[in-house]
Amino acid sequence: MDAIDDYLTNQKEPAAFVHIPVLAHELIEGLAICPGGHYLDATVGGGGHSRLILEAAPDIQITAIDRDEDAIVAAKIYLAEYTSRIQFWQGNFTEYKPEKELFDGIIADLGVSSFHLDTGSRGFSFRHEAELDMRMDRSQSLTADEIINHWEEADLADIFYKYGEERLSRRIARTIVEKRPFQTTTELAEAIARCVPRQYRYGRIHPATRSFQGLRIAVNQELTSLETFLSLAPNWLKPGGRIGIISFHSLEDRIVKHSLRNSEILRVLTKKPIIPQEEEIERNARSRSAKLRFAEKLKKGLGTRG
Repeated sequence: MDAIDDYLTNQKEPAAFVHIPVLAHELIEGLAICPGGHYLDATVGGGGHSRLILEAAPDIQITAIDRDEDAIVAAKIYLAEYTSRIQFWQGNFTEYKPEKELFDGIIADLGVSSFHLDTGSRGFSFRHEAELDMRMDRSQSLTADEIINHWEEADLADIFYKYGEERLSRRIARTIVEKRPFQTTTELAEAIARCVPRQYRYGRIHPATRSFQGLRIAVNQELTSLETFLSLAPNWLKPGGRIGIISFHSLEDRIVKHSLRNSEILRVLTKKPIIPQEEEIERNARSRSAKLRFAEKLKKGLGTRG
């Protein structure tokens, strides 16, 4: 039994790693895809963006990366007809070491996927009762449970404030330390909701939303990984090759903006980020916060910044 058969046989939840590619038209247009090119999808997910690249021009080759084994298996299923044109690699994109060949373009669709949010057993969302996990790569040892039940109060407050932009971070951290241990996502979310002021409790978003975002980012070291990736990826591009990054919150977008702008070998193509049109937001509400930025590798002889 191969990996795909094993995956399908042992699924306790729907096998589909649903991936609605965000800003699809804008991404493909901005990459300026060339026939016969080789492209890197650093966050393949379910394979939605990779498929669009493969369909955009003849003889395209893709190297597809993801931290999540479920994503790799699902992408192999979704892109089965292109097997001869795709090479898969599982792991953190900061640890990837490309072969001698450089890429004509690189893309990354950051953050948590719809699959992660909708698959209750992964523990990313408090809409489902689940263990406190939140690992994108389930081979790593650090989990949300470890952070919530064992880290110091000050460290928890820092996570919620820095990564979740939660203004009540100290109050929430204090409550967690007083009431732990916590076993499930819903138990944690309810404790957070009960400890905040009433007007905050019934606001536009659930009062645990920002804390859960901060916790997820800390578990997966998302911002540190992003900074490292953006310092490496420009070196993987051919001269004239383009990199396109889709982010979903201000912390990510700030890193992308400054990393692309401060690179000595890139020319920024998007002074302002590309955002979804109303039609896309109506089709896919989770696209609302997406921002896409592009940069191009400088060609030899054009100076440091172009």
